[in-house]
Amino acid sequence: MAIHTCEALRACSPPLFTSIKLAPNCIRNCKFYVRNCLKNPNNSRKLVLKVKEKLEKEHYSLPVGKNGRDDEDMILWYLKDRRFSVEEAVAKLTKAIRWRQEFGVSDLSEDAVKSMAETGKAYVHDFLDVNDRPVLIVVASKHFPAVHDQHEDEKLCVFLIEKALSKLPAGKEQILGIFDLRGFDTKNADLSFLTFLFNVFYYYYPKRLGEVLFVEAPFAFKPIWQLVKPLLKSYASMVKFCSMETVRKEYFTEATIPVNFRD
Repeated sequence: MAIHTCEALRACSPPLFTSIKLAPNCIRNCKFYVRNCLKNPNNSRKLVLKVKEKLEKEHYSLPVGKNGRDDEDMILWYLKDRRFSVEEAVAKLTKAIRWRQEFGVSDLSEDAVKSMAETGKAYVHDFLDVNDRPVLIVVASKHFPAVHDQHEDEKLCVFLIEKALSKLPAGKEQILGIFDLRGFDTKNADLSFLTFLFNVFYYYYPKRLGEVLFVEAPFAFKPIWQLVKPLLKSYASMVKFCSMETVRKEYFTEATIPVNFRD
């Protein structure tokens, strides 16, 4: 009965880019059901199998294996993201698995992104932050959208997200994103790429981005932020504008500070 109840409440769970006012009793019921699934592995296991069965029956052509339609860890993650709605999890998983296949995520490698990685515009830090999160760093002043190929930028982005996630310690689920905005100018502005980045996290890596730091944002960045902020909706709440000093003192130890934040 609990499963049917949650399915009936699917309409009460709006996607990221809408703002619907929910009835208090609907919110309470959804929260209770999610807590019940999280506390009782048997309940979540049943839903995982239900999603797996629906994917096999309705989307048999999707690949199997890691990050495929029968990947139970991936299925559980999307169920959590969709508040244990089977229908919503199936829909989002189908889109994500197809995207991974079409984008060629499994084919990405150090060699495949080498030329763009050598620009130094983005990298995964060697150390975790103080909260044991892998760290993805973007150096905005080295990004030139008028010169660099957008698809190559996107490939580097996805490769680094995958690399950061592969460094997650046991029991940890999210990564930290840092945008080094020192030296940023209008020639570095790229609304298209920022939109791609946050869409990738929402649709294909849900709830993997724990926090985003915008470090030493110059005046030139402010109009860009005013344009992009409405597009991010709830993701905007993850963004924290801060100084280099904050990064050094609050997110790393002396031994783990990224080299470009030491000076």
